Amino acid sequence: MAAPTLELRTGPGRVWSRLLMLGPAFVAAIAYVDPGNVAANLTAGANYGYLLVWVLVIANAMAVLVQYQSAKLGLATGMSLPEILGKRLGTGRRRLYWVQAEIVAGATDMAEVIGGAVALNLLFGLPLLTGGVIIGIASMLLLALQSRRGQRTFEYAILVLLGVIAVGFMAGLFVSPPDAGEALGGLLPRFEGTDTVLLAASMLGATVMPHAIYLHSALARDRHGFSENPVVRTRLIKATRFDVVGALLLAGVVNISMLLLAATSLRGTEGTNTIAGAHAAVTSALGPAVGVIFAIGLLASGLASTSVGCYAGATIMGGLLKVRVPLLARRVITLVPALAILGAGIEPTLALVLSQVLLSFGIPFALIPLIRLTGKKDVMGIHADSLPLKVAGWTSASLIVGLNCVLITLTLTGQG
Repeated sequence: MAAPTLELRTGPGRVWSRLLMLGPAFVAAIAYVDPGNVAANLTAGANYGYLLVWVLVIANAMAVLVQYQSAKLGLATGMSLPEILGKRLGTGRRRLYWVQAEIVAGATDMAEVIGGAVALNLLFGLPLLTGGVIIGIASMLLLALQSRRGQRTFEYAILVLLGVIAVGFMAGLFVSPPDAGEALGGLLPRFEGTDTVLLAASMLGATVMPHAIYLHSALARDRHGFSENPVVRTRLIKATRFDVVGALLLAGVVNISMLLLAATSLRGTEGTNTIAGAHAAVTSALGPAVGVIFAIGLLASGLASTSVGCYAGATIMGGLLKVRVPLLARRVITLVPALAILGAGIEPTLALVLSQVLLSFGIPFALIPLIRLTGKKDVMGIHADSLPLKVAGWTSASLIVGLNCVLITLTLTGQG
């Protein structure tokens, strides 16, 4: 498939063409504002004020790098990360790799369905199991857009939901603005005891989600196609930076806004380590209207995230096993574990925490191959990473993997 000719435009036309390219990174960015991030950001602000603002800034910078690498891989090779690994791994290793990647995708999907169910419970008092079924049906309708109307329509829908998420989690700042001086002071890296180190590790180490790495390479490739012309590929990759930076900047602002909201209005409030507790604290501090807007943002987050997670799972299966399962059929299958957990009465926040541990196990399997592949000239050709980009990539990968190992250890030993 040839890349769009609009990418060869210059001057004002180039600005317009870049705007038309927005989309793939915004879909991937949903992973960075999912329900699993809400409690951590609010807890950091409520317990330690502006202290850990710098952690989110660093986390967002690393996310930009990783997602750009994933998109570049898809554009430079015409293949997704799972497809490349599927070609390079032997049958046995390929199947084992698929098992761990499928578990990661399933854990992601489960967490988002649970988050959406919690939002419906907060908004309408619906039982969690009923809320999970509704989220599942709603996500099927969203995925049907991709199946019937194409990727662009799906991207539009996700962009709308991302806008709702941004409003939902940022609205409280207009009611209770943060102290600008203290917020800027939070950019200075520092800790205050062991608990803040653990919380920082949680915020930073859980930032990059494996399913977003797998998916973004496919999203960029499917949207723009693969061109044999190296000039076109170069311009596509350069223009994709615009998409990645814009999407991750928005996700970063939303995450930082949550922390600032908690630091301003919830400082010292107990119970913000659960989503329901955080919502109750927001409602108590800022009023019912802000609480409703917050819950709507959480609902949009759960719905968008579970749809993207299901999409990622289909990409993983197609690339590694060369098996194509219709998105709607996959949605039905992957909905079962989340509904089972909700029906069993397991505390939702505990289920979210355990899902994050599973995701942590999957990080090295996605991130390390990505950094290795984008640094190889036999894979990327003239688009292989430069030395500074290689250093930045491996530094980020080492930090993310190391922090996730810390999180797994602390969680399994009961210290997390």
